[in-house]
Amino acid sequence: MKLIIWLLRAVLFVVLLGFAIKNSSIVTLHFFLDTAWSLPLVIVMLVFFSVGAAVGLSAALGVFLRQRRELARLSKELDVIARLQK
Repeated sequence: MKLIIWLLRAVLFVVLLGFAIKNSSIVTLHFFLDTAWSLPLVIVMLVFFSVGAAVGLSAALGVFLRQRRELARLSKELDVIARLQK
């Protein structure tokens, strides 16, 4: 099973490497106040993907922390009930 996972990782790496090589042309991003950046397309895509992933994870963090608090509270309640039944 570990071999299959490593093979899938290697294939994914090769596909992403090929994608990066094919999309290495320079693009210009125009911002406000006549600011412009010229970067390779793959770098622009990587930056926007990373920012999107970080925003998505930060949005899910509140739900994750609330669920952990509720799980801890329910676990304590279960311990109390188990002690009372003894």
